[in-house]
Amino acid sequence: METTLKDKISELYQLHKEKIFSNDPPEVTNIREKSFKDFLRLDFPTTRMESWKNTDMKKILSRDYSINFEPEKEDIDFDKVFHCEVPDLDTHIISLYNGWYIYRDQPLLKLPNGTLIGSFARALKEYPKLVLKHFSKYAKSELNGFNALNTAYAQDGIFIYVPDNVEAYKTIQMVNILNKEDNLFVQNRNLVILGKNSMLTLVHCDDSHNHKSSLSNSVTEVYMDEGATLKHYKLQNLNDETSLINSTFFYQEKDTNLATFAISLNGGLIRNDIHVKLNGQGSHADVFGLYLTDKNQHVDNQVFIDHAQPNCTSNELFKGILDDHGTAVFNGHILVRKDAQNTNAFQTNKNILLTDKATVNTKPFLEIYADDVKCSHGATVGQIDDNALFYIKSRGISEYNAKLLLMYAFAADVINKITIIPLKERIDDLVKKRLRGELAICDQCVLHCKNQEQEFEFKIDMSKI
Repeated sequence: METTLKDKISELYQLHKEKIFSNDPPEVTNIREKSFKDFLRLDFPTTRMESWKNTDMKKILSRDYSINFEPEKEDIDFDKVFHCEVPDLDTHIISLYNGWYIYRDQPLLKLPNGTLIGSFARALKEYPKLVLKHFSKYAKSELNGFNALNTAYAQDGIFIYVPDNVEAYKTIQMVNILNKEDNLFVQNRNLVILGKNSMLTLVHCDDSHNHKSSLSNSVTEVYMDEGATLKHYKLQNLNDETSLINSTFFYQEKDTNLATFAISLNGGLIRNDIHVKLNGQGSHADVFGLYLTDKNQHVDNQVFIDHAQPNCTSNELFKGILDDHGTAVFNGHILVRKDAQNTNAFQTNKNILLTDKATVNTKPFLEIYADDVKCSHGATVGQIDDNALFYIKSRGISEYNAKLLLMYAFAADVINKITIIPLKERIDDLVKKRLRGELAICDQCVLHCKNQEQEFEFKIDMSKI
């Protein structure tokens, strides 16, 4: 009988329990044991499940993966591996390498203002009460097998704590790198805690340095105490073989303000599970997404916004451009509970299909139990507008460049909401490159990137498109 990935994971869990539990207080060990039982019961998701019916994991789960229960022993050239490709982006960089936190000086940095930045494993050891107050409180293992497996298995990740009334001194950049000759199955666990009236800008990058068929299962829990503000940018630029299961849980108290972006530019299979709970009056959430697929790439965005308290607002905008045999899924669920009166919640998903082989499955969904609300949802799937294309071509622009302009204008609705200028310009350039294809000749392209040494610049007046 063929050994399945579930069988292998079960066997490895029993063999390596001592290593997995080595850093745990008893409370975490109990959580892990329960979560592993949940995983055995739930198993990996299949297309028979409603929220997974358009994302088939069978091929990915049939591969043979290696799992690291210890950090890499090789010497890592920090500057070479973690060179940021965003010009002029001034950030404090923290990094995961094949699932483990790596550092130059110390595994957990404490700044003079009380901010903690570093390894999740070290934070669990040095600040167990702080971690246990939030660990596994928002990402429930009962939700699906991937969440349960992460809670049971994950040994390290990123930990960030910003105390009350403190603004992080600069943007923090989390970089998750996969770089190994084997096909890795990586479990990362990240925890971000924002105190009352604190502020943080967080850039979270997923990247791969080889062309192995790795699988990354990442879970991030974010707690925002009263009056906290978070700007969160999730950037995904992986190879065509790597698969990413990314689950992020935001828990918002009174008067908090969240802006989160999911920008998916490359990857074999990407699944973003975004959960936002507005649990305090006056809280607000902006949830934005942009996904570009071609070849046989697949992006699945699952967004659940839970309006649990009155006088809260949310705004959701996801846009996708699909080429070749690319596929995408959008499932947006807004829940307005009975006591969540005076709720404003808006949700939009728009898609452009560039070929008749590309497909998208979109399902915006409102579930409302309060009567004093303003809510709307909508989805569109179509091709480039022929009238707009004709108008631009009539101005002497080639059909190829006219299509580029229209696609760029379509994507710019999301890009222009990014408030970090160097990051906005870099994503802008990456989107332009993706739209024109990696092999396009820059001199003949109308979308001139800012990091190219070219004197000519084609000015785009969006009001004319």
